Amino acid sequence: MDELVLASWSDRFWAWLIDVLLMGLIWHRVVLVLGIDPMHLDAMLMLSGLIFVYWTALEGYRGQSLGKMLLNIVVVGPYGEAIGFRDSALQSFGKAFLLPVDCLIGLFAFRGKRQRLFNKLSDTVVKKQVI
Repeated sequence: MDELVLASWSDRFWAWLIDVLLMGLIWHRVVLVLGIDPMHLDAMLMLSGLIFVYWTALEGYRGQSLGKMLLNIVVVGPYGEAIGFRDSALQSFGKAFLLPVDCLIGLFAFRGKRQRLFNKLSDTVVKKQVI
């Protein structure tokens, strides 16, 4: 098994930003077609829901979203094992719907393992992928 080298917060941020921009582009097209005000609460919840499904599906299937693939990082269990859809859904919920709280608690409470709150709750970590 590969050595468990945790991903940096900056790699995780850039992967998150790539994913959010990609999903934001798709969401924007949907909002335009449906004629929904993008600043309306329903539209914002639609974006969060889209991102949640995207992360749950990709990270539950292969441990990586497109952003994570580009940054060579992967979500795994505490010993480097693959995660399933349940763990993926739990850890994705925090970053899709409660990101500020999720990150702040993680930064201060779980500093050593570089975990967000919902990483801790789902027993997952993000590691550098050995190529």
